[in-house]
Amino acid sequence: MSTRNIVLLSILAFILLLGGCGCSGYNGLVTKDQEVKSKWANVESDYQRRSDLIPNLVNTVKGAANFEKSTLEAVVNARAQATQMKIDASNLTPEKVAEFQKAQSNLGGAIGRLLATMEKYPELKATDAFRDLSAQLEGTENRIKVSRNDFNAAVKDYNTSVKTFPMVLFAGIFGFTEKGYFTAEAGAEKAPTVDFSK
Repeated sequence: MSTRNIVLLSILAFILLLGGCGCSGYNGLVTKDQEVKSKWANVESDYQRRSDLIPNLVNTVKGAANFEKSTLEAVVNARAQATQMKIDASNLTPEKVAEFQKAQSNLGGAIGRLLATMEKYPELKATDAFRDLSAQLEGTENRIKVSRNDFNAAVKDYNTSVKTFPMVLFAGIFGFTEKGYFTAEAGAEKAPTVDFSK
């Protein structure tokens, strides 16, 4: 075998090896991208469950005499904003995830204010309908936390693959970009103040 043939075979072997790594890397990135999209769908589903519970909660509360209408209106408006905020799973940039998170946080805050106001209405808190809805809402909030944690784990795995060598080369060629995480809300580092004196 001549030196020229050996060089050609070496080049061909290198190209085949590079192509094999590229196919394997591309398939791995596609799999991880699909996992992120699946986890995102779970996050959206859990937030949708929370949105679906809110009209029942609001209607239950409306039955209370003299209940603050502004509190109910805030919940209804926050729900409307949160349900309008949709993100395409193929475009989970950090900015888009932050926008989604802000809309959902506004709704969570409105629900929190509604539930805090409920302390003034012991007769409403004693109803079975309110207790059932409160329990379902609490369970849904727990589901949301688990879904967000699962989503963040999938994003971490994906982003690590996209940013490490040699996958970073293939990710750039095939258009795989870094995805956004759910992060702590502004002010979350401060513990809430509990005051039972009122």
